[in-house]
Amino acid sequence: MSTMQIDRLLETVVREDASDLHLTTGRQPTVRLNGRLRTLETKVLDNEDMTVLMKAVTPEKNQQELQEGGSTDFGFAYGEKARFRVAVFKQRGDIAMVLRLIPNRLLTFDQIGLPEICRELIRRPRGLFIVTGPTGSGKTTSLATMVDHININHDHHIITVEDPIEYYHDHKQSIINQRELGIDVESFAEALRRALRADPDVILVGEMRDLETIEAAIRAAETGHLVFATLHTTGAAGTINRVIDAFPVDQQEQIRVQLSTSLIAVLSQVLLARVDKPGRVAGYEFLVVTPAIANLIREAKTFRIDSAIQTGKKFGMQLLDDHLWSLFSRGMISAEEMIDKCRDPSGLTAKVHKLGGSVGRAELDGEAEGDEG
Repeated sequence: MSTMQIDRLLETVVREDASDLHLTTGRQPTVRLNGRLRTLETKVLDNEDMTVLMKAVTPEKNQQELQEGGSTDFGFAYGEKARFRVAVFKQRGDIAMVLRLIPNRLLTFDQIGLPEICRELIRRPRGLFIVTGPTGSGKTTSLATMVDHININHDHHIITVEDPIEYYHDHKQSIINQRELGIDVESFAEALRRALRADPDVILVGEMRDLETIEAAIRAAETGHLVFATLHTTGAAGTINRVIDAFPVDQQEQIRVQLSTSLIAVLSQVLLARVDKPGRVAGYEFLVVTPAIANLIREAKTFRIDSAIQTGKKFGMQLLDDHLWSLFSRGMISAEEMIDKCRDPSGLTAKVHKLGGSVGRAELDGEAEGDEG
């Protein structure tokens, strides 16, 4: 199997617009298309094939890391067409690889359906904007869209810290510097500390992985910068609890106060397979920190945030389940997909039943338009 072969596989991924390519011993190359795995009609890979495929794309230093630690991650550009984020790891002594496609073109707010209010919020001069959701829910894409919007419309200095860099941004009206973990800088926390000395207006920190990074992000937001960050949490209230719980108990009171003044918004998202046409659609939960919500954070009453989101529709807020219901009502997603990705499966299942539908049968009538969407 020649290096030509990896090109043919990558070409297939780009052409089919698959999200991932899975390569492992004892199986044919497999792509993930609209959330489902699909096996390609080629030969079953053996461990020699895997070694050749791995060496075709993996930089020297990552091959060394794979030998020493059993896994490595990196990104590479596939000509002008796309970039891939790659995870290589050992399993049962053989090599396995997953390559995720990062599209080259940046999308607009409208294309990815981001809540309209985001445009206004990212004009703020300071504050923390957290984007959350499970792996592969499109957080990176949402952030890239928001950063691109700032880049086009404002003359700012934007610094991003990513692991690895996925979307490449050009300088537009803003100056944008992208730093990659392991190449340009050692850790997120270190990069954030350094960034503050580089006269930034906007800082994007890929992931708030540890206490040190969370502290640095909050501090940067407090000192007059707009900070974007991600977490692997679900739901707005859960995200706030997660940030607070990362701190020792004796500091939590103080962090609540800091968060109540520095947090601007939490955007929580999931990706869903569409039934009306090929592709996927994002479901969003959106929390905007109003004075009332700032009080709930300060007084440790995060359990009341969900109902505050429900009454905060005029501020552009929405609960995930309400948005999923609206997508389902418009015939865009199936009942199963809605129930799989929602936060209150029993509540939504009951709503489906009330309409005379059932979960487990996808062809439900979208008669509920406007019910609670």
